Amino acid sequence: MSAQKKKNRPGLLPMVATLLRKFLFIGFAAALVAGCAGGPISGSSEAMLQSRAAAQSYRLAMGDKVHITVFNESNLSGDYTIAPDGKITLPLAGDLVAAGRTVPELQQAVYQTLKNGFVQDPNVTVTATDLRPYFILGEVKKPGKYGYTPELTVMNAVAAAEGFTYRADMDAIYIRHASEPSEKEYQLSATTAVLPGDTIRISQRYF
Repeated sequence: MSAQKKKNRPGLLPMVATLLRKFLFIGFAAALVAGCAGGPISGSSEAMLQSRAAAQSYRLAMGDKVHITVFNESNLSGDYTIAPDGKITLPLAGDLVAAGRTVPELQQAVYQTLKNGFVQDPNVTVTATDLRPYFILGEVKKPGKYGYTPELTVMNAVAAAEGFTYRADMDAIYIRHASEPSEKEYQLSATTAVLPGDTIRISQRYF
C-alpha cells in the first residue's frame, strides 16, 4: 500500500471512540427511561371516589348483561342480556326498557313493574355481570379488546395488556368514552377510571 493511501485511510481509534459514545448514550437513555418507569404512580382518595361515582352512573346499553334476583321468586331470577331494542324480557311481566338506565335505576324499574300486579312487595337486586368491553391502543405490549371488570382503572387496563412499551408516554393518556365523540387527555394516575366501552390510547414519548 502506498504512503498516500495510508495517509488518507481513517484511523481505527476515532471510529471506536465514536461507536463507544453511541453505546454509552443509548445505555444512558435506557437507564433514564427505566428510572422514570420504575417510580411510583400516585393517585388520590378523591379520584377513587370519582371513579366509583362514574361506575355507578354508567348507563346500560345493548349487549350488557345483568343478573336479577327476586327473593323467593326463582322463576324471575336469572341472567338477562339487553336486546338490540334496549329491552329485557321478564317472565310474566314482559318487556322492560333497560338501556339508558343505571343499574340502580333498572333495579327500581324492575321493582315497580313486579309490584304492579305480579309480586307482592318484591325484594329485587340487580347487578351488572358482563358489560361492554374496553379497548386499549398504542404503546402497550398487547393492544386490543378486553372484558370490563368493576372499578377498572387505567393501570389495571395496562396490566391486562401486559404493560407499557419502552416508548410509552407515562405523563398523560387519552380516553374516549363510548358516549363521547372525541378522546380527552388525562393525567396518568393510579386511580384514573375506565368505563365500559372506553377506548384508551397510550401515546409515544419523544426524547
